[in-house]
Order: sequence, then C-alpha cells, then structure tokens
Amino acid sequence: MNLKMLRRKIDELDARLINLLNQRARFAFAIAQAKKSKGQSRYSPDREKEIFNRILRINRGPLSSAAIEAIYREIMSSSLAQYNPLIIAYLGPQASFTHQAALKRFGSQVTYSPCDSITDVFAEVEKGIADYGVVPIENSIEGAITHTLDMFVNSDLKICAQIILEVSHNLLGNCPRSRIKHVYSNPQVFAQCRSWLERNLARVEKIEVSSTTRAAQIAKKQNFSACIASLLAAKIYKLKVIARGIEDSPHNITRFLVISKHEINPTGSDRTSLLFSIKDRIGALHDMLIPFKKYRINLTKIESRPSKKKAWDYYFFVDLVGHYKDSRVKKALEELEGKCKFLKILGSYPV
Repeated sequence: MNLKMLRRKIDELDARLINLLNQRARFAFAIAQAKKSKGQSRYSPDREKEIFNRILRINRGPLSSAAIEAIYREIMSSSLAQYNPLIIAYLGPQASFTHQAALKRFGSQVTYSPCDSITDVFAEVEKGIADYGVVPIENSIEGAITHTLDMFVNSDLKICAQIILEVSHNLLGNCPRSRIKHVYSNPQVFAQCRSWLERNLARVEKIEVSSTTRAAQIAKKQNFSACIASLLAAKIYKLKVIARGIEDSPHNITRFLVISKHEINPTGSDRTSLLFSIKDRIGALHDMLIPFKKYRINLTKIESRPSKKKAWDYYFFVDLVGHYKDSRVKKALEELEGKCKFLKILGSYPV
C-alpha cells in the first residue's frame, strides 16, 4: 500500500473517530443531565476507575496503556466541561505540584482555580464556588501535610479520590549551564537536590524563594539565572530544560486528595480514611486497634495530631483497605465507635 493510500485510510478513520467521539459526548451529557435531576455529582471516580480498567484490559496495542489512559483522560475531561464548566480548586500557584496532580486527575478541559492556602481550597468547595478541591496529604520523603489533616477535623467535606504523583525536579533556564550564576527554588527542593547541586553547581549561588513557580518567574526575567521546578513550569514560563530529574531520591512521591461534598460508591478496590479521638486511659489506643485485627482490616497509615482543644489530647488519622460500606469494615467501625470519644469517616475512594 503506497503513502497516498495509507494517508487516505487515516483520513477515513479520523472521520469515524470524530463522529464516535461526538456520539460519546452526547451520551455523556445525557448521563450528566440524569445525575443532575437526581442531585448526583457529574464526576464519579468509581465509574471512572471502571472505564479505565476496561479500556486498558481490551487494549491490544501498539499504543501503550499510558498513551490510551492519557487520551481517555482528555476525552473524559471534555465531557466534564460540557455546557456547565467543572471548577477545580487547588493549592496554587499555577504549575505547582498540586496543579499537576489536578491536571492528572481532571485533564485540561475543566476550569482550574488556584488558591493561596489549603484552607482556601476547603472554603471554595464548602461554599460551592468550586465543585472539587485538590490538596496534598503526604510526601514519601517529608511525611504528612499536617495542615490538610487539621482541616478535616471541622470540615464536612469528603475524600472522593486520591492522586499519586511522582515528583521530579528539573533545572530550568534560558542560558547554558556553564553561564548560570544564580539558582532559585524553595528550601525543600534545594534539600532534595543537594547532592546533584554539589556535584554540578557547587559555586553557583542558591537563592531560596516561596515556591518553585516563583523561582520559574524569576528565572524567566533574570539573566544568567536558573530555577529548579517542574516540566509544567518550563512549559508555562517558556524555559529550557537544562537537566532533568536532578532529585537525589528516585522515589519522591506525593499523594493528593480530591475533596467534595459527595460520597463514592464501592468499586471493590477502595481505601477509607477516618479520624477518631480516644478516652484518656491506659491502653486506650491499643483498644482502638483491636476491631481492625478482629475483622482482618489492613491499616495502611496511622497519624496523630494534637486536638488543639486540650493539652495531651490527640486525634488519630487512619487509612484502611476497604470501603466503609463493606461488611467487615462496617462491623469494625461500629465496634470502634463504641470505644472512642469521637469518630468521623472522612471518605471511601478508589485506589
């Protein structure tokens, strides 16, 4: 088959694809209207997981699973953005890692609203200004984001999804590495890239700023300067990538949560987050954990935070495997509630 015929085949397939994509969009809109009439959320992480599992299972190549997932992410993002835009609040500024996580989950077609603080993200969703919020919850190197944990104590918002983002730091600028005189980034990023900087830019001045986005803005305007930031920042601020992946640890992963007013149905592969406070007596925490062992519930995380109401009074945040509607999880939580002062289910969501 010659080149002209091959191109004609592609043109024919493109015409069919456009027609099918628009048919899909019309069905997606009809589903959105049906959900609206029932007071349900347009975005369904449980249904999204089902779709991704199915399309990846039937994919036979040559397109990779990652490529198929990226294509469908944008297809679903376009469906969510039809007619009434979906608004996603996130911890900004633009090009922050939380922004990247939000893009990974919702695609490029929805409306994004950067917030100055985690408190502001919660407030925008609670007030209905945004449909969903994205906030960081823990980093594999730095640990838990305590501000996010504290916000859940008094908020009625639910966790409806999680996002796992592999964090990569990159040296960006518009001059050769040999001519760099200043490097900008935030203190945490400098700490995570210390060995690389000592080997490659030992004599260059390192200047700390509030965020990697601010660092990119300065590097864009200032001669003989560079920054350590994300590839998204390079794209937004039109900076060249001088060196990729300069972080010292190859396993720098941050977990983010999607928060909303809606609960998510079980998918068969879920995680539940909850918080509780215990009575002030010997062995109280041990007693809290007995129901989980009794019903063979796997705990993936336990974190303590001071209640800020009384000295030596703590809240405990727990992540467990399963949905709170699962029979064994439900029984364990019923027993736990009888043992503690306060119990709050923060949400069950797909993993």
